[in-house]
Amino acid sequence: MRIATWNINSIRARADRALAFLERTGTDVLALQETKCKDEQFPREAFEAAGYEVATLGFSQWNGVAIISRVGLEDVQTTFAGQPGFGVEPVTEARALGATCGGVTIWSLYIPNGREIDDPHYAYKLEWLKHLRAQAESWITPGTGDPDAQIALVGDWNIAPLDEDVWDIEAFAGRTHVTPAEREAFAAFADAGYTEVSREHIPDRTFTYWDYQQLRFPRNEGMRIDFTYASPALAARVTGATIERNERKGKAPSDHVPVVLDLAD
Repeated sequence: MRIATWNINSIRARADRALAFLERTGTDVLALQETKCKDEQFPREAFEAAGYEVATLGFSQWNGVAIISRVGLEDVQTTFAGQPGFGVEPVTEARALGATCGGVTIWSLYIPNGREIDDPHYAYKLEWLKHLRAQAESWITPGTGDPDAQIALVGDWNIAPLDEDVWDIEAFAGRTHVTPAEREAFAAFADAGYTEVSREHIPDRTFTYWDYQQLRFPRNEGMRIDFTYASPALAARVTGATIERNERKGKAPSDHVPVVLDLAD
């Protein structure tokens, strides 16, 4: 079974690229983030014609997540318990979508960016991660969940856990994505029993995101911020992982590239 996660940065602008990627790689389940469209605007017919089922969560031109599967798509969940909202009158944003695909519970996650350290969005980001971590732990804890559950938390985490995950750590001084609090929030999922499974198979300084500005991609001035945390039962099935760097090339690419995970049957 092959699972991929990709911040597509507008599915309506890049549906053809997503379909070509699915065909080229034989991916069974594709989790998307930043789809940037309402549910009724998602180009689902094109994916259904290719043999995939589609679940989406999108309210506007901001955020948005989706799961595209050819191995079944059941038990769709549009939030996790305790998911925080944002704003003076908190609104639950389109940032988390779960579904069971081929026996694996997959969550497509678009973690809040944080914007600036003194911005309310930064506190929201940390709160969002805290609640997700609590839920993720409960899903595999005896009594509240199933220790043998196969769960994948995939997506754009908007955190670079290691200094090697950015092109120049000094360039990020005083900025989000690399602060101790964010890194601690990311590491807390490992403390909860999950394993970030791409690290074992993909070398350091292999990035998943390059800003469109200042020739970041040609200079390889990128960040590694797209990850897959797997429950113990799922982590045991992982046979490989790749970052599809070439998807950053060509006409109108996303600023992120897919991260692909292979599982033993």
